[in-house]
Amino acid sequence: MVFSVGYQPDLAWMDELVLRRASIHDVYFAFGAMPSGRFPLTDADRQLEDLGRLADAGIPLHLLFNANCYGARALSKAFFTEVGETIARFAADGSLTGVTTTSPVLARFVKTNFPDLEVRASVNMEIGTIEGMEYLAESFDAFYLKRELNRDLAAVRAVKAWCDAHGKKLYLLANSGCLNFCSSHVFHDNLVAHEAEIAKEDNGFAFAGTCWAWLAKPENRARWYAHTNFIEPERVVDYEGLCTAMKLATRINSHPVRILESYAAGTHLGPMQALLEPNHGKLFEQDGKATR
Repeated sequence: MVFSVGYQPDLAWMDELVLRRASIHDVYFAFGAMPSGRFPLTDADRQLEDLGRLADAGIPLHLLFNANCYGARALSKAFFTEVGETIARFAADGSLTGVTTTSPVLARFVKTNFPDLEVRASVNMEIGTIEGMEYLAESFDAFYLKRELNRDLAAVRAVKAWCDAHGKKLYLLANSGCLNFCSSHVFHDNLVAHEAEIAKEDNGFAFAGTCWAWLAKPENRARWYAHTNFIEPERVVDYEGLCTAMKLATRINSHPVRILESYAAGTHLGPMQALLEPNHGKLFEQDGKATR
């Protein structure tokens, strides 16, 4: 199995990616202050330096436009000009191989103007049926499967068969720590898309995510595994041939090297919770156990 992994500005992580480049399908990133599924972590100059090092090592790059909301700019000419300029900046030397987006309109824009790039439908779109893929087959070259279906191998095989028959690729997000069918997921993703703006406000409330409050109760931690969808490193072998690559969420985890090493080796190194985003490990430490 090869892995799509997320960029973060950490020297040890950069070293690990270069060392394990044979296991890396691509490194995904959002550039600069462009809204995405995560808050920007570094300045553009540092990011360009790091991405240049990865490109020099022959590691493909993959650009994210996966915010759940772009506000009033979502259909504006200025927005698409910015998107086009950003893509062109990284596509010029051939290091950029694809784009992931939540926007069907942006997907069509990329396919029209950058036909050599693979366009993936973000996991944030929660596409979990063949019908859902059919509706957008002209806009996307590849799909991330709805994470709640990860452990349903029959469902994965059915979707993979459709993708194969229609010239599409299938990807899975392996290490999400999110709860299944989270009722607050869309709300939370929208907050993340506007984090930079929200941080400037005099806010009356904080929102860390419904999962933290739910898992704070011992009785819920006891049934945690049944309410999650991550693929354990030991089970990666079961998915060989069922997806083009597995995505590993590593953009904000404190130990991205441990995540990649665990999935590449097929065994979780340390507590399973620590390999996920979000990492709820601190809630489980009081239970004296770290796995299901």
